[in-house]
Amino acid sequence: MAECGQRPGDGAGRGGRAGHAARLAVHPGRDPRPRRRAEAGDGHHGTASYSDIVFGLFAICGYQFSPRIADISDSRLWRTHTAADYGPFQPVSNHTIRLDRIRAHWGDMLRVAGSLTRGEVRGHDLIRMLSRDGKPTGLGDSFAHYGRIFKTLHLLQFASDEGYRRMIGAQLNVTEARHRLTRKIFFGQRGELRQHYREGMEDQLGALCLALNAVVLFNNLYIDAAVKQPAADGFPVTDELLAHLSPLQYDHINFYLDDFR
Repeated sequence: MAECGQRPGDGAGRGGRAGHAARLAVHPGRDPRPRRRAEAGDGHHGTASYSDIVFGLFAICGYQFSPRIADISDSRLWRTHTAADYGPFQPVSNHTIRLDRIRAHWGDMLRVAGSLTRGEVRGHDLIRMLSRDGKPTGLGDSFAHYGRIFKTLHLLQFASDEGYRRMIGAQLNVTEARHRLTRKIFFGQRGELRQHYREGMEDQLGALCLALNAVVLFNNLYIDAAVKQPAADGFPVTDELLAHLSPLQYDHINFYLDDFR
């Protein structure tokens, strides 16, 4: 089923995106394949530290965060040993990961991971707790340094592995298709939450989530039927053909109830 929990079209705010990402990372039963949930740009120090924390949260929960890189030329590569020779990467790996800061807070980091996996804390609340006035706290800084290990590995794989880039692009397309469907459903009041209180907004989002998942379920049922019929008739339904099917299509959905043909 599709994920809900934020305003349609929202995502420009860093806290909303990372909280959503952290929540997805620890959702029980989710496939820990790389997924794109937020942009990782290094053009601004605050933004970079912020995305580093997200990498750290995903990694400590046993997941891989694989965002699309907006401008890889501005991204930093990090090293764990100041005096080590990194060969051709020596000129671009000028920043050092502070392993001592990770060790100093490792126990607290594990407790945070446990709270996330058990659902005792929400992702966006945790993101706010790990930073203050745009700067990471001591624990947040430890998560940032931990995340830089996995962020550097991600950047290197993104730059060298075309298949990895295609996989991220495919996941991005799925995410954007989900947002297009959500915006299509949430057309009333110009797609804005008009309730003045949190409870009312949560009710609106809950109704949106229900409608979105109803469309996804409807599409899945009919896609399944449409696939089984030609297969029963002997038509070769290959994985390549199935890869082009999506339950996020909506051209056949009459959202405005203005056409009953």
